[in-house]
Amino acid sequence: MNEKLFDPRMHSVEHIINQTMIRMFGCKRCFSAHIEKKKSKVDYHFERNLQAIEVEQLQNRVNKIIEADLPVTEEFISRHEAERLFNLDRLPEAAGDTIRIVRIGDYDACPCIGPHVKSTKELGRFRVISASFDQGVLRIRFKLEA
Repeated sequence: MNEKLFDPRMHSVEHIINQTMIRMFGCKRCFSAHIEKKKSKVDYHFERNLQAIEVEQLQNRVNKIIEADLPVTEEFISRHEAERLFNLDRLPEAAGDTIRIVRIGDYDACPCIGPHVKSTKELGRFRVISASFDQGVLRIRFKLEA
């Protein structure tokens, strides 16, 4: 597995960012993500750019979840059950008939094939590098600091 593309820390924090965006803004999970070890990005269908105070609030909320030392666990459910409970659009077809659900404490649950940490405390400090908006897409670039 390519460590650069499959970094467990970045995959795990992507879940936290997504759930935080849902809770803060009522949007859906990102429709696109580029996850790498040094820095990553997530794209959302959105109506505007984030204000500086919103970026700060997003960072603070994500870091609060990280500091809570929540367990990151997995469970396996049937595709039929997963389709009923989750949006499977970002899963590859090859995911099969049994779908892995990654849970971050009681904060988030999402189908995922990527590697993850065992606890949010392993993630380090989350920092938004930038947020930009273009033609209905909000892009958030981020990194994790040790």
